[in-house]
Amino acid sequence: MKGIIKTNKGEMHVTFYENDAPKTVENFVKLAESGYYNGLKWHRVLPDFVIQGGCPNTREGERGMPGTGGPGYQIDCEVTGDNQFHDRGVLSMAHAGKNTGGSQFFVCHSRRNTSHLDRAHTCFGKVTEGLDVIDDIREGDSIDSIEIIRD
Repeated sequence: MKGIIKTNKGEMHVTFYENDAPKTVENFVKLAESGYYNGLKWHRVLPDFVIQGGCPNTREGERGMPGTGGPGYQIDCEVTGDNQFHDRGVLSMAHAGKNTGGSQFFVCHSRRNTSHLDRAHTCFGKVTEGLDVIDDIREGDSIDSIEIIRD
């Protein structure tokens, strides 16, 4: 299964790690197909580290603090698979502690500053096309939509 994260700065084509993080992929796909991510903002951008989005508090008209929202439930971490390394372009679940992820995710800028996240945050996919978009994203840029492509 693949996906296309469409942003105001361009598209990132993603291949999901269905074998290594099946429940995390299933959750992300469910949210994407429901339109949950449409119009959300990238609320955390740290150069040479990550871009982070998926917080519903970044939606137009919401009042909550960006970076503190979720879908109303939490999912378990899946960190024992083969592809649990935070390389450039890897999508990973953000959380506030083990088994507290939900909708927020981040995309890694590089391996240099993200290796300490290995096996602590669930890697669930990787950008295979559009890596330059990661570098172009700034705080407040939008996730316009996420298209899921089933093989």
